[in-house]
Amino acid sequence: MYDDIIAYIKTSPYSKFVTIALKKENSMRNKRVLFLSLMALVLAGCLGKAPVTQRSQLVLLSPEQEKSLGQSSYTEFLSKAQISKDAKASQRVTTIGKKIAEVANRDDFNWEFTLVESKEINAFCLPGGKVVVYTGILEIAQNDDQLATVMSHEIAHALARHGAERMSHQQIAAMIQQLGTAVVNAQAPQYQEGFNLAYGLGTQYGVMLPYSRSHEHEADEIGVHLMHKAGYNVDEAVKFWKNMKQVKSQAMPEFLSTHPSDDNRIKKIEKIIKSLK
Repeated sequence: MYDDIIAYIKTSPYSKFVTIALKKENSMRNKRVLFLSLMALVLAGCLGKAPVTQRSQLVLLSPEQEKSLGQSSYTEFLSKAQISKDAKASQRVTTIGKKIAEVANRDDFNWEFTLVESKEINAFCLPGGKVVVYTGILEIAQNDDQLATVMSHEIAHALARHGAERMSHQQIAAMIQQLGTAVVNAQAPQYQEGFNLAYGLGTQYGVMLPYSRSHEHEADEIGVHLMHKAGYNVDEAVKFWKNMKQVKSQAMPEFLSTHPSDDNRIKKIEKIIKSLK
């Protein structure tokens, strides 16, 4: 366990904060406090592996808290959103979503799939399996395989707990700056604001805040694997992102503003697809 923690700290997104803090704190006692505080925080959290990629990750929020927050944020979002009245399109989203959910192997998720009326090119999945698709993205996804691409990608973020992991990174960075000040003693209700920001559900609902590029690439990889298991044509994933590239050249949709560059993303996806054949 000790070796796992050390390895994680060295490769984590906030390892640079540790280096900076140690350089600033010349006192051996302060260094020891910093290190032990970080170790305690790691042990208090969940040091696990992301699905498919098996990347080591630390999530301080428990799965139960995360799903509870997902449900409350989903309920709040729906209270402000305009649910689509297009029964055929809504059923299409639900059918594709259920096929992906079946291969996700998350019996603890209470899956829900909702199509909302919006010109925005967007979609997201909250912890617990709360999936929202905007009608604007249906114009880009030219067939079910392409719609499965974006839905699998968003579901992958939830399966890999990227939002909760990002919250954990922020909390640990704050702890390091304060040399061990406790930042995770709050109960679930006090996580709500940070949770909403981590999942892009701020005061203007549906506006995505950036996942890291590593999270985006990981969601692409997990998403392609989900598509493959669900029986969808993974080659359409490349076509979908090429469609998005064309849209991006005309106007920058919010969905793409923080995502990896198109060419880089497409090359990585093609490589993943090749490994599945």
